[in-house]
Amino acid sequence: MRIGMILDKTFPPDPRVENEAMALIKSGHKVFLFCLKYDDNDGNGIVKGIQVKRYLSNKLEYKLSALAYTFSFYTNLMSKKIAHFLSKNKIEVIHIHDMRIAEAVFKVNIKLNLPTVLDLHDNMPEVIKEYPHLQKFPGKQLISPQKWKKKEEEFIGKADKVITVSGEFIEEVIDRTGISQEKIILVPNTVQRSFYSNVVIDEDITEKYWKNFTILYLGDTALRRGLLTAIDAIDILRKKINHIKLVIVGESSTDDVLKERVKELNLDAFVDFEGWQDVSLFPSYIAASDICISPLYRNPQHDVAYANKLFQYMSFAKPVLVSDALAQKKLVEKTKSGFIHKEKDAEDFAEKIMILYKDPNLCEELGKNGLRFIEGEFVWEKVSQGLIDIYDKLETSK
Repeated sequence: MRIGMILDKTFPPDPRVENEAMALIKSGHKVFLFCLKYDDNDGNGIVKGIQVKRYLSNKLEYKLSALAYTFSFYTNLMSKKIAHFLSKNKIEVIHIHDMRIAEAVFKVNIKLNLPTVLDLHDNMPEVIKEYPHLQKFPGKQLISPQKWKKKEEEFIGKADKVITVSGEFIEEVIDRTGISQEKIILVPNTVQRSFYSNVVIDEDITEKYWKNFTILYLGDTALRRGLLTAIDAIDILRKKINHIKLVIVGESSTDDVLKERVKELNLDAFVDFEGWQDVSLFPSYIAASDICISPLYRNPQHDVAYANKLFQYMSFAKPVLVSDALAQKKLVEKTKSGFIHKEKDAEDFAEKIMILYKDPNLCEELGKNGLRFIEGEFVWEKVSQGLIDIYDKLETSK
């Protein structure tokens, strides 16, 4: 089938989009990806077999996307581009990545009546509540998470199939919307075997941290990710582990808050902000670490979604320390791959680190449990079968 994926940002990078597209291509389908560009010189191209079609956007459109369900400007602008993409590439089925651009797709599809798959990467109505611009004027007055939730429910009803990233998310959607179990499919974020097999490790990174007891965080560093808890815990732990180091690989618009806390606590020698790094370097940072963390604050989004970083950590047999956000708590308990701390509780975080620090054998056992889980049942090559089945069934029903 000629599958048209719709993404309202630049590509690459986007590991989920890339993994899904490559799985479908390997299964015999053709994948065309609608995405945006902000430089007129960026042309179309083929990325790992994905036929990438880039449409010019600008800062105004980007800002209007936050108001997609307040005003119709963004939807109208995107509809014209999507209509061209679907027609030009003779798309047979539409795969919508998340809900921000969904209304534009469904608007265009009224005439085309193509099958649609809605891929909910996140619980966006809950995620946007945490955005900094929603905490102040005018965002707080203009953007309604409740409107986003109603729109999400509308799109779930319109789509032929819905994809989500965790069992907890599926349960929440079914309870809230009443859709049938058969309509919604689990396609979790996880790693391909190539992420941890036969990788080349950057020795400069491993050499940099080999003398430290290294705690690693990978990914988005927004405050809701819980890094203030980790930083406060380092202030406690440095008195007990003088060679401890918190390594933060990632970035967000709130990094100044994290850096200010480090400065206030005089922790510059104990916390490294590495900024955003290419995904190809993630294995090297994981290999250089002793414990890997995901200290998420609890909220309705974090309670139903796994952070992909957990599977990256586990694939290198590293013990994990996670907050008690429900989805990741259940995962770590099920796999016996690490410890759980109370969200926002630096003392509890520090206590769990000390247990692991004092027991290298326990760390090794927990790490092996995580790797066994990845290889046995949660590597991408296995969990992507649900995605492939959707399209195989759509093709046979044509």
